[in-house]
Amino acid sequence: MKLLVVGGTGTLGIQVARRALEEGYQVRCLVRNPKKPASSKLKEWGAELIQGNLRDPRTLITALEGIEAVIDVATARATDSLSIKQVDWEGKVNLIKAAASAGVERYVFFSIHNAEKFPNVPLMEIKHCTELFLAESGLKYTILRPCGFMQGLISQYAVPILDQQGVWITGESTPIAYMDTQDLAKFAVRALEVPQTEKRTFPLMGTRAWKAEEIIQLCERLSGKEAKISRVPMGLLRFLRRVTRFFQWTYNVSDRLAFAEVLASGQPLDAPMDEVYQAFGLDPKQTTTLESYLQDYFSRILKKLKELDYDKKDQKKKNKKTPFKTNFDGSLK
Repeated sequence: MKLLVVGGTGTLGIQVARRALEEGYQVRCLVRNPKKPASSKLKEWGAELIQGNLRDPRTLITALEGIEAVIDVATARATDSLSIKQVDWEGKVNLIKAAASAGVERYVFFSIHNAEKFPNVPLMEIKHCTELFLAESGLKYTILRPCGFMQGLISQYAVPILDQQGVWITGESTPIAYMDTQDLAKFAVRALEVPQTEKRTFPLMGTRAWKAEEIIQLCERLSGKEAKISRVPMGLLRFLRRVTRFFQWTYNVSDRLAFAEVLASGQPLDAPMDEVYQAFGLDPKQTTTLESYLQDYFSRILKKLKELDYDKKDQKKKNKKTPFKTNFDGSLK
């Protein structure tokens, strides 16, 4: 099967593309910049790259030529020049229309868990509207709804704790069932192979939901360092959201800050997964736990830090002055 991955240079997208290649799919990736390191990595693995933009329907026609299935993981980043509305709504409408016109057999879309419950959060509202648009498109779709990536916890908690920098958390702490992007990729690719997943929506949750304080405690135990915790009042986040909304170049930052409302809701971001594993034919015992994910990260990083410290000490020994002088041939003077 020939597959188009949209958003293949992102944290999740690159894992989806890699998994699909490992499963024997012919993978094409729509990229805005083929010269990015992530694009080069995709090409190195065997993916075909095609330059294009979700906002340019002409490039989508070219990207979809000969394509049988699409896995859509694209989303606007906070640093993008384009807004969430331009990428996640206008761009996705273009893509879904183009896929339907091209006769694409299967379409897998990544949304967000509980998107319909937060109409005041821009990305959540747009994701929900896209789900509805996709359901009416005539495509054989599957909608996957994760709530958080384990990979994001590294920069949010692990790195600051290792560097003895402040860890910022909101006053409220909502339990979130994070999942490893490699596991999410398994579900995305598997959806293409299982007819029972057609025209259905599935939550994708990790093995358990974690509060921020619990994740910090785990990082402290694994790193041997104490976290410097700072709590950000919800009132301050709401104020910052209003301020960043004044400027066009900070719209995406403002929209991301709106996620604080999700965390303040007190509603755990979690859902039962037994029926999901059964539908996809996957083994829940093979799903990565947060404990094992962070254990692996800290083991590797601490080992590397020890090696670097050893190298520094070794270099100092070599740089110590010797009481003897040597000739050019190495013999002592």
